[in-house]
Amino acid sequence: MRRSAFFVSDGTGITAETLGHSMLSRFGEIEWHQQTLPFIQTIDDAHAAVEQINQRCHEDEQKPVVFSTLVRDDLRAVLASCNALVLDLFSVFIGPMEQELGIRSSHQVGRTHAIRDQEAYFVRINAVHFALDNDDGARTRHYDKADIILVGLSRSGKTPTSLYLALQFGLRAANYPFTEDDFDDTVLPKCLMDHRDKLFGLTLTAERLHAIRSERKANSRYASMRQVEDEIRGIEAIFNRYNIPHLNATDLSIEEISTRILAMTGLKRRLQ
Repeated sequence: MRRSAFFVSDGTGITAETLGHSMLSRFGEIEWHQQTLPFIQTIDDAHAAVEQINQRCHEDEQKPVVFSTLVRDDLRAVLASCNALVLDLFSVFIGPMEQELGIRSSHQVGRTHAIRDQEAYFVRINAVHFALDNDDGARTRHYDKADIILVGLSRSGKTPTSLYLALQFGLRAANYPFTEDDFDDTVLPKCLMDHRDKLFGLTLTAERLHAIRSERKANSRYASMRQVEDEIRGIEAIFNRYNIPHLNATDLSIEEISTRILAMTGLKRRLQ
């Protein structure tokens, strides 16, 4: 089954996408054709959005699902005229909150992802630079400044997780890849030994790691099941010897991995 979904916003569309994706994922048997319509800030923009949605309805011969985070009442009224199931995500929550708090919410457009706290914003940007500079063991002399050091095998998800921790939580995350040479005596490299309290391990099942490596270097020793299994045994031995907290990330998204890391380590979002 195939259906269409739109994410309509007066800003970037990130909020509409995030909430919408969460809901669509509950209907996994449907193949969703998804489209984001950001920066709908004028009546003309809203009518253009309605035209696109109605055209899709005509092509599909069934109503699309529309997730909206529009703030202005006049824009919401125009959108409501489209031939679709329109889910107004803000109205579900804003009304009850206004009633409980006894004040009217701001109807200013684009506040969700605006740069309101300059300091926290630059913390995240600096954390991203740190993650890039300390990616894949390229540099180790700055590990004393890291909030966390992700360790794991090649292609186990260290880099994207480091970047997500930086961008979303402002954490300075470095990452270090273990190779088969590190498993000869199951001893941590000195650059990691000095920062054992910051280490967190990521691992995957042999089947998953074999599949990922095969996409990069098919039919190579690097991607072979035997090599993968040997490396997994080696790194798990190191994790156990040094009591390094670790996580099997095989079936987890980057968001889930990052949230679990925070829960397991006690790290908090960095604001300054």
